[in-house]
Amino acid sequence: MSARREPATIQMVADRAQVSPKTVSRVINSEPGVRDETRARILDAIRQLDYQPNLNARGLAGARSFLIGLFYDKPGDYLNEFQTGAVQRCRESDLHLMVQPLDIASKEMARDVGMLVRQLRLEGAILLPPLSDHPVVRAALAEAAVPTVHIAPVREPVDSPSVDTDDRAAARQMTVQLLEHGHRRIGFMLGPPGHRATEQRYLGFADAMHARALSIDPELVQTGNFEFPDGLECARRILGARSRPTAIFASNDDMAAAAACLARQMGIELPGELSIAGFDDAPVASMIWPQLATVRQPVREIARIAADLIIQHRPHRRGWPQPIPRPRLDLELIMRGSVGPAP
Repeated sequence: MSARREPATIQMVADRAQVSPKTVSRVINSEPGVRDETRARILDAIRQLDYQPNLNARGLAGARSFLIGLFYDKPGDYLNEFQTGAVQRCRESDLHLMVQPLDIASKEMARDVGMLVRQLRLEGAILLPPLSDHPVVRAALAEAAVPTVHIAPVREPVDSPSVDTDDRAAARQMTVQLLEHGHRRIGFMLGPPGHRATEQRYLGFADAMHARALSIDPELVQTGNFEFPDGLECARRILGARSRPTAIFASNDDMAAAAACLARQMGIELPGELSIAGFDDAPVASMIWPQLATVRQPVREIARIAADLIIQHRPHRRGWPQPIPRPRLDLELIMRGSVGPAP
């Protein structure tokens, strides 16, 4: 029976790379000041010895937690995609992602965030909307000096980065597609008030309608909450209007899928009598029939960029680069069978 192999130590890595243990520690902690050739030699020694750093010891030694917090209000497909992208980027730098829900309606929000920050010593935080605009969350993280990246905020933070997409331009392009198919009477399903996506997607829709000198019937604009049940209620009001639209543009795919479901129940042919478009390219968009025309968001890439901003910021501790990074990513129209010529 072979003897059990003892785990490699930081001293063994240092001996093989011919450097001091302190230099190995600096490479493990992604700190600056190590020559590229030396860093490569240390990383090669780590691979050869299969060295696994002790995260607890690392945290105690360098006052680091190796944790990035991802805060969200509601679960869903967007969160799942975002989490995947952020985890991938964190793993590349030996960090971990902590995913934490926060109830936006809670009166204990400040206490909850403050307790998490104190207990976990987060190296950074990513805020998904609508938390990216929540004043209590923002203030708690700022008070604890936690580097924070805001995703698609309505109000850009003065001293923190944000990452977003040009939802207005994409919504305008999708509306133009509907117009080019001959649709003139178009319903629109809004998301929740105060959400940047709600505002920007409606503005893009309105831009395209006004550019063609077309009026928007208020009866055909209904407010939901980015959820299927709300989509059913919005669709019921829109399709029950005195003059029914020939197309509906929903500001997310769950509500668009709800509109398609209700239209089927009412015996409305898709897309012969009614075209439907959504936004996000969530899994449901390709699960229903006809499949939804929609707007694809590069969610994983947004997540990677957000995590990378924190990872690149952390070793320097000199504040964010100037000007504050505010990357904006393009979106892609995905035209599918739910959109056809106006009847």
